[in-house]
Amino acid sequence: MSLPLPLFPLRTVLLPGVPLPLHIFEPRYRQLTVDLMTGTVPEKRFGVVALAPSAGVEVTSLDQLQPVGCAAVLRQASRLPDGRFDIVSVGERRFRLLALDNAAAPYLMGTVEWLPDTPAMIPGQRSMADTITSLIAAARAAYRRYCQVAWKEGDWTEPEDNVGVAALAHLLATDCLLPLEDRQRILEETRPLHRLRLVTSLISREAGILTTLHAVPAPPAELHEQAIEN
Repeated sequence: MSLPLPLFPLRTVLLPGVPLPLHIFEPRYRQLTVDLMTGTVPEKRFGVVALAPSAGVEVTSLDQLQPVGCAAVLRQASRLPDGRFDIVSVGERRFRLLALDNAAAPYLMGTVEWLPDTPAMIPGQRSMADTITSLIAAARAAYRRYCQVAWKEGDWTEPEDNVGVAALAHLLATDCLLPLEDRQRILEETRPLHRLRLVTSLISREAGILTTLHAVPAPPAELHEQAIEN
C-alpha cells in the first residue's frame, strides 16, 4: 500500500530508533515544521532520505535520492525569534520511495511504501536461539572495541541489554563513524540477523582502521551535530 509522505532530503542516513536533531532555516522546511506541529501533516511524521552522491541542490527526480529512507516522528520543536526552528525527531520505520511530487506542497512530497523486516526462518527453536545469542554477543563486543578505540570514556553508552535483535544493529551503528554508503546498506537490509552480521563486520573494519592510523574522530555528539543543518 502506497501513501504520501513529506520528504526531508539530507546528506545523512537516519536509522530506525535513532534521534535526529535538525536546525531548520529554509522557508519550505519552516513550513513543514509548522505543518508537523499543527497537525496538518498527520501523526507528525515525515520522511528522511539521503541524497545520492551526485545529487544537485534542487531535488527533482528519484535518481537524486537513495531508494530507501526512514520515516521520522517529530518529538520536540522550539521556534527561534527569527522564525527558525530547532527540532528533534526520532527514526521510526523504513520506506521505499516510489515517486516525487514538487507541486503538491511548499516542500517535497513523496509516494512511499513501508519496508518491514523479513521474518526470520526458524529451522529449530533451540539452534536459532543459540545463533541469535552468539550474534548479539559478537556485535556488542565489536561495538565495545570500536568505542574504546574511538571515544573517550563517558562519550558512549552501550544499548540496554533488553534491546531486541531487530533494533540492535541500528543502535550499535549510531555511535560509529560509518560512511553514508555503509549506513544506507544497514538501512536497506531487511533481514535482522544479516543486518546484525553486517554491522558487526563494518564496525570491526572501522575499529581496525582507527587502530592502525591511531586516529580519533569527533565525539558522537559532534558527529550527530554535523548532520543537523538543512
